[in-house]
Amino acid sequence: MSKWKQFKRSRLALPGLVLFAAFVLAGLLAPLIAPHDPLQGDLANVMSTPSAQHWFGTDELGRDILSRILFGARISLVEGVLSAALAAAIGVPIGMLSAYAGGKVDTVIMRLIDVLLAFPGVLLAIVIISILGPSLANAILAVAIYTIPIFARFARGQTLSVKEEPYIEACRAMGMSNLRLLARHVLPNIAATVLALATLRVGINILTCASLSFLGLGAQAPLPEWGAMLANSRTALLIAPHMALFPGVAILLLVFGLNLFQDGLQVVLDPKSRGRA
Repeated sequence: MSKWKQFKRSRLALPGLVLFAAFVLAGLLAPLIAPHDPLQGDLANVMSTPSAQHWFGTDELGRDILSRILFGARISLVEGVLSAALAAAIGVPIGMLSAYAGGKVDTVIMRLIDVLLAFPGVLLAIVIISILGPSLANAILAVAIYTIPIFARFARGQTLSVKEEPYIEACRAMGMSNLRLLARHVLPNIAATVLALATLRVGINILTCASLSFLGLGAQAPLPEWGAMLANSRTALLIAPHMALFPGVAILLLVFGLNLFQDGLQVVLDPKSRGRA
């Protein structure tokens, strides 16, 4: 059975892929398809309701909300993908080395990981940003740091199941070095499940970064970040609800699409899940 047919076995995966692809295209093509400059205000047209000129209306400074959402898709995708990639690049090697070394090394590393896991993720991110200062880059770094233990734990569990396989024992008997064995045989065998986890974490991290921006700790004005747009709309909810509606729906649809896409991706990449699809 082809990978594509396996993907389609999860009935909600294809709609998830379509949603995700739509936001990726919106972000990439934003300069071409956005009807207005996302940073250009119009004080004569403040908080106007959706119309033919401004499909999603305008915000408190008269900026076109549709244009800001299109450009904001870029920022949100960068937040989610970059934070998940940084976390995986650090957490996966830590988990693999911990599981492969075993003994006291494994115990020490996992206790340190448990310390990080003991802190609620958003609270840890807030502490990190309080030290580094509020900005988009620091928000991405903070979210990546608190996501590292999740990848480390996951990679450790996957490595423990792989390292006892007969071919791993055969490689050891042939004198293959530990680092080469991990890079050439263990990592390729756990990469599929790690990729599925990373896809899921992209959606979660987008939501977390939006939460930080909503609190004023992430992207700063005038960047068209969706969480920051929601924060700016708080004082006008009763008179201009469209200012909160459209960025909120954008966050919902992107995270929802990523979760559905991850479900189908897991069916393709993780053979153990195919019988349950």
